[in-house]
Amino acid sequence: MIPAEAGRPSLADTAGAEARTAREPAGKPDLAVVGATGAVGSVLLGILSERADIWGEIRLIASPRSAGRKLTVRGAEVEVVALSEEAFDGIDVAMFDVPDEVAAQWAPVAVSKGAVVIDSSRAFRRDPDVPLVVPEINAHTARVRPRGILAGPGCTTLAMIVALGALHAEYGLSELIVSSYHAASAAGRAGAETLRAQLSAVSGTDLGATPGDVRRAVGDTLGPFPAPLALNVVPWAGTLQEDGWSSEELDVRHESRKVLGLPELPVAATCVRVPVLTTHSLTVHARFENEVTVGGAHEILAAAPGVVLCDAPEEDEYPTPSDVVGTDPTWVGRVRRSLDDPRALELFVCGDNLRKGAALNTAQIGELVAAEMRGPRAERGARG
Repeated sequence: MIPAEAGRPSLADTAGAEARTAREPAGKPDLAVVGATGAVGSVLLGILSERADIWGEIRLIASPRSAGRKLTVRGAEVEVVALSEEAFDGIDVAMFDVPDEVAAQWAPVAVSKGAVVIDSSRAFRRDPDVPLVVPEINAHTARVRPRGILAGPGCTTLAMIVALGALHAEYGLSELIVSSYHAASAAGRAGAETLRAQLSAVSGTDLGATPGDVRRAVGDTLGPFPAPLALNVVPWAGTLQEDGWSSEELDVRHESRKVLGLPELPVAATCVRVPVLTTHSLTVHARFENEVTVGGAHEILAAAPGVVLCDAPEEDEYPTPSDVVGTDPTWVGRVRRSLDDPRALELFVCGDNLRKGAALNTAQIGELVAAEMRGPRAERGARG
C-alpha cells in the first residue's frame, strides 16, 4: 500500500476512522506490538510487563523470518506472527517500532483495520496531521489524530525535551543550541554489536597513539558507523542533508519545535557518536525570554514529571550514561547560568535511548489512547 500524502488522509485512513466511530466500547483494548523482536521492541515488551495492566490481548508482530518465535510479555509466552493485513484483525492500538519504510507502508494498513497507530520511526513525525507526542509536555495533542496515527520524537530529542519543556513552561524558551553524544545502540543491534567487537579488538593493546592504528585494528568491523567508535568519537549520526547538516541534527530542530509548539524556535544541533553502548547525553545551551536563576531551575526540574535532578558537582554528583542506563527519567546536572547572558542556562542531560528515547514514550502514548477506550475490539461492531 502506498502511504497517503502528508496532510491528506487516505481512503484507508477514512475507513479506519469510520470503523472506530462505529464501535460500542466495553473492557480492555487489544494491542499489537509491531517489530517485537527488534532492540526497541524487546525493551517495549519489558516495559509493558512492568506498567499497569491496561491491555487485553497483546499480539506480537514481526517480519516473516521471525514468525513462530515465542517471547514473554506480562509473564506469558506469546508466539510472534508475521506482518500482514490479517495480523491487525481485532486490534485497537498498534505500536510500531520498525524502520521508516516499514512504518510508512504498514501504519496506514493498521489504521484501515480500525487501529490507532503509535509510531516511533521518522515516517510521520513531520506530517502536520500526525501529532508528535511527549506525554509529559503535550498529552492533549494525542486526542486529535486526523490520520489515526500518533508519532513520538527521536531518541536524541527525547533525551532532553522533558526537562526543556518544564523550563519552557516557566521561562519561555527562545533559543536552543545542543551537542549530543550518541550511544551505539541508537543504530540498532548492529550498532551495539559493532561497538562490542571493536572494544574486543583494541582491548589490552597500546592502540590510539598513532594516526590510523585504531582503524587498522578494527578492520572491516565498522558496521553502521563511518569511522571506528572504540577509542574514538565520530562527529556524525544520520544521513547527509543540505549544507552539511545530518538528518539527526535536523530532526532535533524540527521535533523540538513541534513538541514545544514553537515553530520559529532557533535550534542548532551537532550530533557526535561516542563509545557508549546505551544512553544518550547532551550539552544544552537554552536561552529564555525571561531572566533565569540556577535555584529557580533546580526547583522546576526537581518537581518535573519524568526528570531527575542530579546536580552537586562539589560532591562529584552529575549524571553519566553508565549510571543512567536502564532507567526511565531524563537525568539533569551541571546546571549553570550563562556567564554572559542572565537569560541563558547551560546544562547536561542523560537519557536511555531505548527506554524514554523510544519504548517508554511509545508505551506512555498508548496509555493515553487506552484511557479513551473501554472495550475489546470483538465487542465493538463493524470494521472498515
